[in-house]
Amino acid sequence: MNGDIVVVRGGGDIASGVIQKLHRVGFRLLVLESEHPTSVRRTVSFSEAVYDGSVELEGITAVLVKNTIEIYHAWAMDHVPVAADPKGEYIGKFKPIAVVDAIIAKRNTGMHRGLAPVTIAMGPGFTAKKDVDVVIESNRGHNLGRLIFEGEAEPNTGMPGNIAGYTKERVLNAPVDGTITTVRKIGEVVKAEDIIASVDGTEILSKIDGIVRGLIRDGTYVTNGLKVGDIDPRIEQLENCYTISDKARAIGGAVLEALLIEIKKIKNL
Repeated sequence: MNGDIVVVRGGGDIASGVIQKLHRVGFRLLVLESEHPTSVRRTVSFSEAVYDGSVELEGITAVLVKNTIEIYHAWAMDHVPVAADPKGEYIGKFKPIAVVDAIIAKRNTGMHRGLAPVTIAMGPGFTAKKDVDVVIESNRGHNLGRLIFEGEAEPNTGMPGNIAGYTKERVLNAPVDGTITTVRKIGEVVKAEDIIASVDGTEILSKIDGIVRGLIRDGTYVTNGLKVGDIDPRIEQLENCYTISDKARAIGGAVLEALLIEIKKIKNL
């Protein structure tokens, strides 16, 4: 067991809040992603290193790695290594103190307590004491970031969080299966009915005025109904497109708290 190594499964915008917190306090992180990440809020997602080779977010640099030598080199440079390893093969090689599932798939994609001395997951799809040691509540509201040591998180509501009075109107979904072609960019101001992207010729229009806060990578194959973007109605807050969100910070802090609690339990055995 390596007491300062933590594996984080997923590198999207929520996972990046976790990564930021754990990296800043000194844990050596290894982020495991799919070979073709589909993050929507790409400007605040360390997963983009899979495509671009490296990415910087709030002063932290993440780099794509392809072997153990590159992982150790990234740590030596105080960088966060990101590996395309959806099966989690690196977990067995590094024997981390903890594995954190931050995929937010709303279902269990292979997480179990045997992966590491400490296992943490967030959102619905996991049961604490059965699948993992601790579940983190990910639903916006009074309980966001609450640590669950027994039982499950709140079920998926299917309703996006309320921002300036808008919920589902903010979200852009793929109208059909196909390859997406993006027309606008993250950070651009748009009006209702503006064309944001298209999927095999079928247009995706903004439902509200606002800023394009998230938009899946151009050329990605998407399925009907998949979230491919979101519009933030707070036009005066452009910086939100490039900084970790309140929700991601809350969940990141909760993961850090859970990790320290569980490590203390191990030390007291």
